[in-house]
Amino acid sequence: MENFELLMGGFATALTPMHITLMIVGVLLGLIVGVLPGLGAPNGVSLLIPLTFTMDPVSAIILLASMYWGALFGGSTTSILFNIPGEPSSVATTFDGYPMARSGQSTRALTLAFMSAGIGAFVGIVVITLLSTWAARFALRFGAAEYFAVYFLAFCAFVGMGSASPIKTAVSLSLGLLLSTVGMDTVTGSLRLTFGIEALLSGVSFLVVVIGLFGIGELLATVQDGLKFRGVASRIDPRDVFKTMLELPKYFTTIVRSSAVGIWMGITPGGPTAASFMSYGLARQWSKPGEKFGTGRPEGIVAPETADHSAGTCAMLPMLALGVPSSATAAVMMGGLMIWGLTPGPMLFTTQPDFVWGLIASMYISNFVGVILVLLTVPFFAALLRIPFAIIGPMIVAICFVGAYTVANSTSDLWLVLIFGVVGFVFNKLEFPLAPLVLAMVLGSKAESSFHQSMIASDGSLGIFFSNYLVGSIMTVALALLIIPQSLKFIKYLRSHKNVDAAA
Repeated sequence: MENFELLMGGFATALTPMHITLMIVGVLLGLIVGVLPGLGAPNGVSLLIPLTFTMDPVSAIILLASMYWGALFGGSTTSILFNIPGEPSSVATTFDGYPMARSGQSTRALTLAFMSAGIGAFVGIVVITLLSTWAARFALRFGAAEYFAVYFLAFCAFVGMGSASPIKTAVSLSLGLLLSTVGMDTVTGSLRLTFGIEALLSGVSFLVVVIGLFGIGELLATVQDGLKFRGVASRIDPRDVFKTMLELPKYFTTIVRSSAVGIWMGITPGGPTAASFMSYGLARQWSKPGEKFGTGRPEGIVAPETADHSAGTCAMLPMLALGVPSSATAAVMMGGLMIWGLTPGPMLFTTQPDFVWGLIASMYISNFVGVILVLLTVPFFAALLRIPFAIIGPMIVAICFVGAYTVANSTSDLWLVLIFGVVGFVFNKLEFPLAPLVLAMVLGSKAESSFHQSMIASDGSLGIFFSNYLVGSIMTVALALLIIPQSLKFIKYLRSHKNVDAAA
């Protein structure tokens, strides 16, 4: 009941002409970001952050969150119409979305995607509404040791539960932690890893890193892949839209199952991409005999889209309540909050309730706005994609460099964008995950500070991380997430080789 009253106050904050306009603008910008390969939600949000420095935090976060929802919708548009995932989390949608569109059912495919995405996002927002206050109150019991344990849990979860190789994830995390230490040590005051370069005295801006990794890096990969647009009919027929809406109840079980997967993968560091693939796999495994997946089956669109959007939405919960982002975009948003002087965590709900609940209320509105706008603008974005990439590519490069320069008005940041663009390109080609690197950059200094405080309080004893049931439980879960999945993989590997030897 208390959350409902706070939510109503949030709607009073969000439902102003200014904020509604920002939601519409944010969703439209997000659609462009999601539609254009080479951009993406993390890069789009990071490019927009410098433009929000003069705005109040509530307006700024509403704009950024709306762009995030729009980017998720935009990625689905290109997946279905052009077989080009605008977002990594939209890859699974191409498996059945593009074949359905190619068979002359583009309106049906798009409607299934957008409506199931809207439902998934709505479920995620409801979860945030119900659990945010409880999570914040629980986090008030945390001290330095407990916070370090939570950060350690996030790192271990990425290594143990991520879809990428654990070694590659660990390398990505280590690089992010290393970058977070560049500059002045906040505890000792000593300079670290500056190599006499004056521009590094203030550290490496995570915004510059993100723009390079996700912007220039993805663009280089797109150029190398020789991207070609192959579109299908993109006209939206209103009659087919309503007919497809009436069809959705048939996939109720798929929607519920996919929402549950998305909620879990959003709150934990699994992320939208892993959620969409997992949900698609479950839908295929639980499907009834009949039409094969990969030929335009409706469940193959509904499942990944529902999970993708519920995971993307739920990723905001640990970021707001615990200060631990579980996705790259949430990490970028958290960095924005810190730039605006707001510290994500339990005290944010107490000190800035208008901000938190205004954001949550705006999620309900911008999700609805996103579904409407994406249906109305599909023909426009389909036409936009037919513009030669030789024109769109340089525009993306210009946007990236302008965004990087406005962070600190420093030309050295332009060189860093280029360097991290190459790093992002190499990481993509070698299949190293980028999200752990961004997470480590955002959490690195906070984890280091918590560790230092814990060591000071315990006279250097690591036993403080098992000194009470709360911190001990978190550390135990973290170690379990790190060790158990790898142990199971090793046992499976030994069994498979044993069976091969026995057969021989």
